[in-house]
Amino acid sequence: MEKQFLIYNTLDRKKKVFEPIHPPLVGLYVCGPTVYGDPHLGHARPAITFDILFRYLTHLGYKVRYVRNITDVGHLENDADEGEDKVAKKARLEQVEPMEIVQYYLNRYRKAMDALNVLPPSIEPHASGHIIEQIQLVKDILEKGYAYESEGSVYFDVEKYNKDYHYGKLSGRNIEELLNTTRDLDGQQEKRNSVDFALWKKASLEHIMRWPSPWSDGFPGWHLECTAMSKKYLGETFDIHGGGMDLIFPHHECEIAQSVASTGHEGVRYWMHNNMITINGQKMGKSLGNFITLEEFFTGNHTILTQAYSPMTIRFFILQAQYRSTVDFSNEALQASEKGLSRLMEAYDNIKNLKTSQQSSADVKVLKTKCYEAMNDDLNTPIVISYLFEAAKIINSNIAGQTNLTQEDITELKSLFQLFLFDLLGMKDELKDGNASYDSFAKAIDMLLEMRMQAKANKDWATSDKIRNELTALGFEIKDTKDGFEWKLNK
Repeated sequence: MEKQFLIYNTLDRKKKVFEPIHPPLVGLYVCGPTVYGDPHLGHARPAITFDILFRYLTHLGYKVRYVRNITDVGHLENDADEGEDKVAKKARLEQVEPMEIVQYYLNRYRKAMDALNVLPPSIEPHASGHIIEQIQLVKDILEKGYAYESEGSVYFDVEKYNKDYHYGKLSGRNIEELLNTTRDLDGQQEKRNSVDFALWKKASLEHIMRWPSPWSDGFPGWHLECTAMSKKYLGETFDIHGGGMDLIFPHHECEIAQSVASTGHEGVRYWMHNNMITINGQKMGKSLGNFITLEEFFTGNHTILTQAYSPMTIRFFILQAQYRSTVDFSNEALQASEKGLSRLMEAYDNIKNLKTSQQSSADVKVLKTKCYEAMNDDLNTPIVISYLFEAAKIINSNIAGQTNLTQEDITELKSLFQLFLFDLLGMKDELKDGNASYDSFAKAIDMLLEMRMQAKANKDWATSDKIRNELTALGFEIKDTKDGFEWKLNK
């Protein structure tokens, strides 16, 4: 770990050395899901990206307070200030209470995250549980003069804010140009400008989710919740705020404005954003018919899918691209990920079969250094994976009798896989992990293959062939070696 950890800051558009405000404490806030539907592939990428960050910062010795919110109120259709609340709409259609919708889909989200081996956050606050904090934040912004009340709703005054600060600095938008093109809307609606955004919305008569406030019975604006909850749990200034690139504008831009308007200074040191997952070059969407839930991936129950893909295959697929790069889904890409992961798992399992020598013909120690360098370079997971494949090559070469390894080399290889593949990249052996009976299962296969060896020794070819053929039909791959046999179960 000779190199310092570099992190790409979206605000500066460059990599910077990570320096927490109050080391060894690190405040990390990530925008979580709006819980009104099944978790999909788009939910998996930010969850896995910031899980890697959480794991690595913890490994580096930091104490991380990881806050990932749950949006259960205020997120209206089309991410706008008008329309129906997404959770309330789902509740109306299914004729249940909104919080039943929230709990049902939150349970499914957590189950999917557990399957993907995503660690739970330190705190998982709900927007609906922090209405008091959000009302106070609106009061603070009004008091500072950067908001106005209109017909029971409260809006953020972007034009006034932009004169004193800079609205658009995160996204690079030219807000002055937008303001000039929307002045003809003045006086025709509640907002002074179309770029103004809601801090508090007066609820219509049919709106289910509502709370009393100084301005009206209503509900908070979508952008308000993250500013209020991050301030409550991480303070007025904290280290890292993360989310998908689709949240840069308007959501995170509005968060910056709310924070500066209420406190006089920015609240976030580093902004991190993961890129999108596309399908055949198109963004996923229900209207395009390419929207695939995680459960559909796990079961293979979707017309686009040619097979089921395990949670670890999905995780490995996502980590094979650096988090700021676009990932394009295809069955071929996922199948390649499945095979690649299988190769790494097989190599790790073969460490126990390595032969030791007095002298080494492979430079094993350098691989760990290179893996650290890749992680320190803004979490470059595909480079880490490439070095793990180099380690797998060394393992296979030793088994083939082409590479000499010392006992120290073997210990180093095992440590490399344990640290980077399992602890930091968060992969797990889906056959072994969580399966208490795996050892008994493996011993039973070994016993059958030993019976086959005995049958071969006795020239009982019928029994030998029967055992091999029936295990092969069940998906086992059997390989005879000069020392006995090897086997694996193909997925």
